This record gives sequence, structure tokens and C-alpha cells, in this order.
Amino acid sequence: MDSSRTASTKHIILLGAPGAGKGTQATRLSEALSLPHVSSGDLFRDNLKQQTPLGLLAKSYMEKGELVPDDVTVAMVRGRLSQPDTQARGAILDGFPRTVEQATALEDVLRQDNKHIDAVIAIQVSDDALVARLTGRWICRQCQAVYHTLYNPPKTAGRCDVCGGELYQRPDDQIETVGHRLKVYFNQTLPLIEFYHKKGLLHEVDGEQDIEAVQAALLAVIRATD
Repeated sequence: MDSSRTASTKHIILLGAPGAGKGTQATRLSEALSLPHVSSGDLFRDNLKQQTPLGLLAKSYMEKGELVPDDVTVAMVRGRLSQPDTQARGAILDGFPRTVEQATALEDVLRQDNKHIDAVIAIQVSDDALVARLTGRWICRQCQAVYHTLYNPPKTAGRCDVCGGELYQRPDDQIETVGHRLKVYFNQTLPLIEFYHKKGLLHEVDGEQDIEAVQAALLAVIRATD
């Protein structure tokens, strides 16, 4: 066995397009395996809310409409992975890495602690299913209740069950925006998929099954790394 590997921790990366259910599955896996869920989105929000130096630096780029540099994002993740819970257990990584550069930096961060990535799991969902999931959300203008044409439709089309208010779609949920989001994701992620495939770490799971079946498939992959 490679002595540089730390058997007591697990580091699992979940990949999946917007609408693939990655966040939902990461939360469920975190509970099932008692592994911390490290979400890049949550890290950004926490750093911005607490106005940490990294949060303020990220905000300076965001206010100019620029992408936050990889080194800022990596520094946030490094800080989270240095905390006691992740040091002891590892993590389910959700939303990070997004690029090969970030993936290489993550390897360096883990290597410093004699740790490694155990598995990278891509949740696969067809384009049509992703579009249907992402464009199905509607929100009440009055009470902000959330509906979905597939999973939680209102009793009366276009009207809120709770208050009768008008339902509308946020710009991010409209088909033109959704199409662009998916294009950006796949263009960005394809090199990352290839990167992990060449390392023999990549696994694929059918994300069009029900939530419980997807979780069972993910758990099977993770437990096979023991």
C-alpha cells in the first residue's frame, strides 16, 4: 500500500451539470457517511457574509463582473480543508474543482497532508432532462412559494396554491439562460472529466433514476474505494 495515503479520510468529488442533483446528493451522502459537505458556493457565501479577506477579494472581482481567480477559490477550499472535521474525516467536494488548474491545486493541497482523492463521480443526466428540470421552476411574486412543473406543480396553472399570487420565472430559469449555463458547464468540465479519467479516478452514475437509486449507486462507488 502507498504509505502516502491516509486510510482514515475520504475525499470524494461530485461532478454534475446544473440540474443534475449534485447538491442534493452531496447533502445526503454527507449525512449517510458522516463526511463534511464542502460546497464552493457555500464557501463563497460564508466568506462574503463574514467579510473575510478572501471574501472581500472575491467581491472586488465579482463587482467588476470578472471571474474570481482560481487562487482565491483554492485558498477558500484550502482553509476549509484545514479545519478539524475535514482533517479527521475528509470531505464530499461539491462545485470544486471546476477546472484542471483547480484540480491540480487541490492535489497539491491534499498531498501536503499525505491525503488524496479517492473517487470522482460524474452524475450523468441527458440534456433534455436537465433543461426540463431547470426550466420547470416557478415562484410566487407575493409569498415566494416555489413550484415545479414536473415535481410540484400548482393546482391552478400560473397561480400560487398558498396565496393565489401570480407565478413567474426567474431569468436564470428561462430556457435561453439555461441553455447558456449548460454550454458553459460542459465546455469547462470536459477537460476536467478527461483529467480524472486518465488518472483512473472517474466513475459515472445515472442521474435520471430516482433520488434513492442515485444515492445507492453513489454509495456503492464510494464504498468500493475502502
